[in-house]
Amino acid sequence: MEAAHAASRGLAVLETVRCLECSEIYSKPVAGGTTQKNPGCPVCGYVGWIPVSVPDEPEALRRSDAGRRMRRSGRLR
Repeated sequence: MEAAHAASRGLAVLETVRCLECSEIYSKPVAGGTTQKNPGCPVCGYVGWIPVSVPDEPEALRRSDAGRRMRRSGRLR
Protein backbone atom coordinates (compact mmCIF):
# COMPACT_ATOMS: atom_id res chain seq x y z
CA MET A 1 0.00 0.00 0.00
CA GLU A 2 2.79 2.42 0.92
CA ALA A 3 4.62 1.67 -2.34
CA ALA A 4 1.47 2.35 -4.38
CA HIS A 5 0.92 5.63 -2.53
CA ALA A 6 4.53 6.73 -3.15
CA ALA A 7 4.28 5.81 -6.84
CA SER A 8 1.09 7.84 -7.23
CA ARG A 9 2.97 10.88 -5.90
CA GLY A 10 5.82 10.36 -8.41
CA LEU A 11 8.30 8.98 -5.85
CA ALA A 12 10.49 5.97 -6.58
CA VAL A 13 10.55 3.14 -4.06
CA LEU A 14 14.08 1.77 -3.70
CA GLU A 15 15.57 -1.41 -2.29
CA THR A 16 19.17 -2.12 -1.32
CA VAL A 17 20.78 -4.89 -3.37
CA ARG A 18 24.19 -6.55 -3.83
CA CYS A 19 25.67 -7.00 -7.30
CA LEU A 20 26.29 -10.67 -8.14
CA GLU A 21 29.34 -9.75 -10.24
CA CYS A 22 31.39 -7.34 -8.09
CA SER A 23 29.50 -7.43 -4.71
CA GLU A 24 28.86 -3.67 -4.76
CA ILE A 25 25.89 -2.65 -2.59
CA TYR A 26 23.58 -0.11 -4.21
CA SER A 27 19.93 0.99 -4.36
CA LYS A 28 17.65 0.15 -7.26
CA PRO A 29 13.99 0.88 -8.03
CA VAL A 30 11.65 -1.82 -6.72
CA ALA A 31 9.44 -1.56 -9.79
CA GLY A 32 12.23 -2.73 -12.10
CA GLY A 33 11.43 -1.93 -15.69
CA THR A 34 13.59 -0.83 -18.59
CA THR A 35 17.31 -0.28 -18.62
CA GLN A 36 16.75 3.47 -18.29
CA LYS A 37 14.86 2.99 -15.04
CA ASN A 38 17.09 0.16 -13.75
CA PRO A 39 20.52 0.33 -15.43
CA GLY A 40 22.27 -2.27 -13.22
CA CYS A 41 25.32 -1.98 -10.99
CA PRO A 42 26.80 1.52 -10.94
CA VAL A 43 30.33 0.09 -10.67
CA CYS A 44 30.43 -2.73 -13.23
CA GLY A 45 27.07 -2.44 -15.06
CA TYR A 46 26.04 -6.05 -14.36
CA VAL A 47 22.28 -6.48 -14.04
CA GLY A 48 22.26 -9.51 -11.72
CA TRP A 49 21.57 -8.76 -8.07
CA ILE A 50 20.26 -10.19 -4.80
CA PRO A 51 18.43 -8.27 -2.05
CA VAL A 52 20.67 -7.39 0.89
CA SER A 53 17.88 -8.23 3.32
CA VAL A 54 17.02 -11.80 2.34
CA PRO A 55 14.08 -13.22 4.30
CA ASP A 56 14.78 -16.01 6.79
CA GLU A 57 14.51 -19.53 5.47
CA PRO A 58 11.87 -21.84 6.90
CA GLU A 59 13.21 -24.18 9.60
CA ALA A 60 12.93 -27.23 7.35
CA LEU A 61 15.31 -25.73 4.79
CA ARG A 62 17.97 -24.90 7.39
CA ARG A 63 18.31 -28.44 8.74
CA SER A 64 21.40 -30.44 8.00
CA ASP A 65 21.52 -34.10 7.00
CA ALA A 66 24.47 -34.63 9.35
CA GLY A 67 23.89 -37.63 11.60
CA ARG A 68 21.08 -39.09 9.49
CA ARG A 69 21.31 -42.57 8.06
CA MET A 70 21.30 -42.91 4.31
CA ARG A 71 18.34 -44.74 2.76
CA ARG A 72 18.80 -47.39 0.15
CA SER A 73 17.05 -46.63 -3.11
CA GLY A 74 16.43 -50.27 -4.17
CA ARG A 75 15.98 -53.73 -2.74
CA LEU A 76 18.84 -56.13 -2.21
CA ARG A 77 18.63 -59.32 -4.24
